[in-house]
Formats: sequence, C-alpha cells, structure tokens
Amino acid sequence: MQRAPIILLGVGGVGSALIRQIVHNRAHHAADYELELPILAVCDRDGAVITLRDALDDATLLDLVAYKANKGRLADHSQGGPQNDLAAVIDIVGQPGAIVVDCTATEATAPVLMGALARGYRAVLANKKPLTIQQEVYDRLTRAGDTDGGRGVRQFSRARWETTCGAGLPVIGTLNRLLASGDPVLRIAGAFSGTLGYVMSGLQDGQPFSAVVREAHRLGYTEPDPRDDLGGVDVARKALILARGLGWRIELADVAVTGLYPAELSACPVAEFMDALPSLDAHFRNLVAEAAAQGKVLRYVATVADGKCSVGPQAVAANSPLGNLRGADNLVEFHTRWYQPTPLVVQGRGAGVDATAAGVLSDIVELALNH
Repeated sequence: MQRAPIILLGVGGVGSALIRQIVHNRAHHAADYELELPILAVCDRDGAVITLRDALDDATLLDLVAYKANKGRLADHSQGGPQNDLAAVIDIVGQPGAIVVDCTATEATAPVLMGALARGYRAVLANKKPLTIQQEVYDRLTRAGDTDGGRGVRQFSRARWETTCGAGLPVIGTLNRLLASGDPVLRIAGAFSGTLGYVMSGLQDGQPFSAVVREAHRLGYTEPDPRDDLGGVDVARKALILARGLGWRIELADVAVTGLYPAELSACPVAEFMDALPSLDAHFRNLVAEAAAQGKVLRYVATVADGKCSVGPQAVAANSPLGNLRGADNLVEFHTRWYQPTPLVVQGRGAGVDATAAGVLSDIVELALNH
C-alpha cells in the first residue's frame, strides 16, 4: 500500500465534503489504487485537531464534520485545541510524502504552503488566493519540483490546483495538456461564475436585473453580500491563474475588471445596495437589447488573449458555446492552432462543495500516485 498522509487546512463546506469523500472512498482507493490517505491534522482559522500516531480515525473525522456544521470551533473541540501557527502544525505532524491541502479562502496560507513545499512535502489548492498574489509566490507554488540545475525548464510540480478554476472541471489539466503538446493557445474565453451565469440567463429571459439578483440572493447563489460576486474579482482571479499558466508575467492589478454595479454603490450597507438595484435595471435592459440587435447575447466573460486579460459583461454570438450556455454551469473555450475555428470546450458544473471536493480528491490521488 502506498501512503500519502493528509494535512487539511480549512474545514468549511469544501473541506468537510473532502473529509466525507476520503472516508467514503477508502475501500475504493485501497482496492483499485493500493493507496491509503490517512489524515494527520484538520485545521480551521484558530484551532486544530491533530494526531502524532498513524491517523485520525474515521469516526473522529466524521464527528469533526458534524461539529463544524453546527458552527463549532476546533479550538473548543474535545480532541482539539487552539492554533495560531499553521506552519507549526505542519512541522509537528508532517511525515514523508505528506500532502498539505488548502481549502481555506485566504492568502495567508501562502507562506505555509511554500514552507511545506520547501520541506519536500506536496500541496493541493482549492484556494485560489495564494496563486493570485505576487507572481513570485505563484512561481514558487507551481514550480516546486525536482531541481533543473538552474536551467529554468518546466518540471513536474509537487503541487496541484485544478479546482481553483471551475471547481471539478478539468480546466488547468486541459491547459497543461495543450501546452505540453506544443499547440499554442491563442485565446481563452470563459464563464467562470455560476452566480453570474444565473444572472445573465435571467436577463436573457427578460427579467429585470434587480429581480434576478434578489432571487439569486434569496436562493443562496450569491455571497451574503452580492457585491462579492457582482464585482467580478473572483472571476478575475481565475482568469489570472490561466494567464499565468500560459507563462504570462502578470499581476491581479493588470486584469481589467468591469463589475455589474457602479462604484458609488460599493461602500453602502447591503440592505441599501439591494434597495438601489432597480436603478440599474434600465442599463442592463439596454445592454441585452443592443446585444440582441446584433444577433448576440450577454454573458459575463473572462478573456485571456493578445497579452491582455479582462473580465466583464460581453455580447457573444448566440450560436457560440458561450452563447448557448444557460444557468449556473461554467464553460471555458480554448482557441488554439489545432482547435479552430471550433474551440476545445470544457463545460459543466462549476460550483458546489461536493463537485469541488471531488476535484481536490482527484488532485490528491494524482499527486500520491505520480510522485
């Protein structure tokens, strides 16, 4: 049996779903891959449950999932305690071949991940923020591998980050396969937000912008503050990761972002923002009508092409893959030398804790079996 110990950072929706999936798949991984995935530590913002033995047992792990679902803090758990230094946790419980899994939503884990890689451990990121801060951090996280003798050539990385762009969709893997084949990627265009896809579909159906956003908020499709989705920064981070994957030297500030609300509504309370939404209805009604007059439809699109990276509402051909997209699915078009005029398209569910956790688990298994 091959053994790949797990140190989990973050026990929110994705982290909890990952624990459940690891436990559920133990027999499958053992029988089909001869692989064991013991979990050595589970950490949240200020607490941790760790073991210095072989692994946390499955009953404890599932109890932690239930405990977190009831808003518990690991610092207060009967088998846990406070932690204010994730690097120290990794130092204490780390074992040869360990995989540090980042299911948090903070850039503060970047030095922890870099430290773990420097120690020879491996990393899987569902958290996109460490990959979208300084270019140097992206390089250190994604190029951690066997030494190339200073030649600067691509190496097999000891990190995986598939779920940072499109949850469980194989977007990063597809990009890497295209690059490895020598097929130049000329343009990437994608819809990377299920929330914004829902909004665009509603607008296409003739609903007022205010009504669609309020419904998305009511259904829980948006963050508690809808501006976190409508501002487009999360989509910009995904576009930046793809641009850097192409080898571009680019920072988040270089991505042109057009959000779906004006700057004057950025600082007011959420209730006031929701009350102001009808003032935007006419603007979006006009955008939809202008697109329709050209035989196009409105989508919220990330575009990576010609050395530029942008995200925002865009009129696209109604019969294109993006034009045919409906609902909350994600879709990415890769336009390359071989994939033209019809692009290579990756489409499917691009959000949800279970789909994302499944993508993280796939990354873990791939790392465990290939290193």
